[in-house]
Amino acid sequence: MGKVAKKRSLADKVRKTKTSSEIKNNPFEVKINRKKFEVLGRKTKHDVGLPGVSRSKANTKRKETLLKEYKQKNKCSKFIDRRFGEYDTNMAPEDKILQRFAMERQRGHDKKDMFNLNEEEELTHYGQSLAEIEKFNDLANSDDESEEKGLLSAELTASHFGGGGGLLRRKASGDQHEDEGGHRAKSRQELIEELIQKSKQEKRQRQVQREEAQELTEKLDQDWKSIQALMVKKTPRAEQADEPEEKPKLDKYDMMVRELGFEMKAQPSERMKTPEELAREAREKLQTLEADRLRRMMGQEVGDSVQRQSHLSADDLNDGFILDKDDQKTLAYEDGKWNIGEETGEDGDEDAEEGESGEEDESEAEEQDEDGDEEAEEEGEEEGGSSEEEEEDGHSDLDSEQESEDEGRQQQEDEETSAEVEKSLSKEEVKAQQEAAKAELPYTFTAPEKYSDLKDLLYGHTPDNQRLIVARTQKCNHPSLAVGNKLKLQKMFGFLLEYIGELATRSPPELTAINKLIPELYALCQMFPDVACKALQSLLGDAAHGLEEVLEVKGHVAFPALDMLIYLKVTALLFPTSDFRHPATTPALLYISQALTKCPVRSLKDITTGLVLCCLAVEYVSFSKRFLPELINFLAGTLHLAVQDKTSLGYAVVPPFRTSGRNGDLLVLSDAESCKNWSKKELPLSATHHLELQTDLDRDQHRLMCLSTCLDLVKRCCLLYKDLMSFPQIFQPIRTLLSKYLQVQTLPEPLQELHSTILEVISAAPVTNTPLVFEKKKPIPLKLLTPKIVEVLDYGKKRGSTKDEREKERLNHKYKKEFKGALREIRKDSRFLAREKLNEVMNRDSERKRKVKELFGSLATQEGEWKALKRRKNRR
Repeated sequence: MGKVAKKRSLADKVRKTKTSSEIKNNPFEVKINRKKFEVLGRKTKHDVGLPGVSRSKANTKRKETLLKEYKQKNKCSKFIDRRFGEYDTNMAPEDKILQRFAMERQRGHDKKDMFNLNEEEELTHYGQSLAEIEKFNDLANSDDESEEKGLLSAELTASHFGGGGGLLRRKASGDQHEDEGGHRAKSRQELIEELIQKSKQEKRQRQVQREEAQELTEKLDQDWKSIQALMVKKTPRAEQADEPEEKPKLDKYDMMVRELGFEMKAQPSERMKTPEELAREAREKLQTLEADRLRRMMGQEVGDSVQRQSHLSADDLNDGFILDKDDQKTLAYEDGKWNIGEETGEDGDEDAEEGESGEEDESEAEEQDEDGDEEAEEEGEEEGGSSEEEEEDGHSDLDSEQESEDEGRQQQEDEETSAEVEKSLSKEEVKAQQEAAKAELPYTFTAPEKYSDLKDLLYGHTPDNQRLIVARTQKCNHPSLAVGNKLKLQKMFGFLLEYIGELATRSPPELTAINKLIPELYALCQMFPDVACKALQSLLGDAAHGLEEVLEVKGHVAFPALDMLIYLKVTALLFPTSDFRHPATTPALLYISQALTKCPVRSLKDITTGLVLCCLAVEYVSFSKRFLPELINFLAGTLHLAVQDKTSLGYAVVPPFRTSGRNGDLLVLSDAESCKNWSKKELPLSATHHLELQTDLDRDQHRLMCLSTCLDLVKRCCLLYKDLMSFPQIFQPIRTLLSKYLQVQTLPEPLQELHSTILEVISAAPVTNTPLVFEKKKPIPLKLLTPKIVEVLDYGKKRGSTKDEREKERLNHKYKKEFKGALREIRKDSRFLAREKLNEVMNRDSERKRKVKELFGSLATQEGEWKALKRRKNRR
């Protein structure tokens, strides 16, 4: 055998035809892979390549394979015989035919019996099986004798109810056999007559049996009545009275049933009103009260315009057919004549008086309300009035006729006296009534458009009246009543915030008015939480930026003013402080930390403001128990200001506090005798705005107050952070300061008790962690192993391993190479398909654009011809 000719590759062809004219004409088609150095005896296969030729061959191959597969995707042009056993060579043709026939019958049977009932289940009707009922073996009732439940004969049933023919045939066949024996066969008419005679005979027999049973029953009843008196034993009444009757004891179940019968059942209640309906009712009520106030200012009677509200019972259908009480005519019999409708005017006046007095009571209750629960009180008054009316209506029909006449006369006398009193009102009283109405607070207000409008609206009013004005403005301008009310109330929230800040900056600050306005601010915040959050967020952001700017320019910054402290308190009241992150409370907490860190303490006023900030910080972290290092640092620094000897300290002092200096003894008492007359008080909030301490005694009293507040805060922080693992290390400086450097003997007893309590709490905390120390043992050195020396005889080839390992390395290398090549080909195929899809889309779009242009062109031609025809007609 000759040697097989080796297949020439493309590189070999190029290598042989390097000097050909085609390569020379286009040298960019050839890529020469240069070598770093020549190696003798090494054959290279890829020193020269033709990337363009390779790329065109690959594209041609993909067009022939991949593109055709893509175009034929989801298309089928082949007929595949899917009959059973068509491609099974082991089955005989007869077996194939039988199997196919069986499968076809099975499919038809499944479709036919799809909605049939299951035959295995036995269906019943009133406890009887339907299969037995269908056998027609049940008892049939006679039409003439409904009481009797006789049985029809089998012959009659067979002849008249399907089967008569068979019976007759059987009889005919029997007769034929008899005829063969010598008897004549009966005709059909004779057979039917025999059946009729048999049925009549059976009927007579049943009637005779029934009459005999009835006679025996009557005889038995008469015999029983004759002997019944002998069997009954009557006991005399005396013995019945002596022997108490023994009643059967009730079971627990019977007792529970009777108890449930006597229990109160739930009564139907009125439906809950929507917020829109409640707001509409509140506004209408305020408008009614304002109209009454204006009438009283003008000197008119309030009762003329107030309509009497008729009482509606629970069963009222409210279908519009109920007459008002004013239209009803009262019927009375007096002095032998009918008195119709004479007292209607007096009744109307009395009702007007009642309405006026009721409205005055409601206005007084609304003015005296300080907690903002006006709607609840008004609803309670209405419920109370309705209950009184119900009681009067419920017991009115139980009175006798005489009592009703007496009540009518008494009511008439009262009405006459009240009318005389009304007529006797003098001008001075009417004028006094007008002045009182003018002095009253209006009930309806328009929402302020500017901050100056809100100030003018609240100017000169007491804190309670200011709260009432804001509440009534909110009710009259509820968002559900008009379209623009929502924006008005949103603006009003910002105006209220600004007004509260202005009240805090006044001298002296009006803290009572601020306290009254905060509930209304909370109500607006609940209505518009996003707007309130953004308003407070911008306010806190501006304050923080201003603090940073002042710190950059001057190098030091003062503590926040009273208005900013109130804003921080309002933020804690309006929004949750326990959230991990909140758009309003998180900036507020950061601002507090910033102020406690960067504001130096230079006076007692600064200490007071810092302690107020600490109180706010404790309030912010009381639920979440978030650790605030600025709080602990400021409290430790405040206690450091009360230490007299600062020469050698065993703790570190962190800025903004200093170890010693000009303002280092702000809380050191000037006189030890000032502790005797001191009593524990709360730190006043107004001291952050203006603090006047003229004598040394006043200063010492304020120092003790600040020190008491600081120790109280330290105690609260100890209880708050006692579960932290680093609690002993955090409070170690405070423990050292209190136990060694603060002179407690000179302080009052309440402060000494606080001091001892704090030390007990800190000392009782267990130390759960141990400090890190170096290991005392010398580490064990690693084992030193003799290196394995592999002699490399031929560079570039790995030696020193077994044959299996070399084969494994070769296969791994081949696998990686093939894997990379497959990935490369998959990427190229994906790019090729993407290009083809893009070409298809572009061709479709160009074809569509061409057709659209043709349509537009034809339409333009048609339009031009139509216009030319129109111009021709106009010329004519």
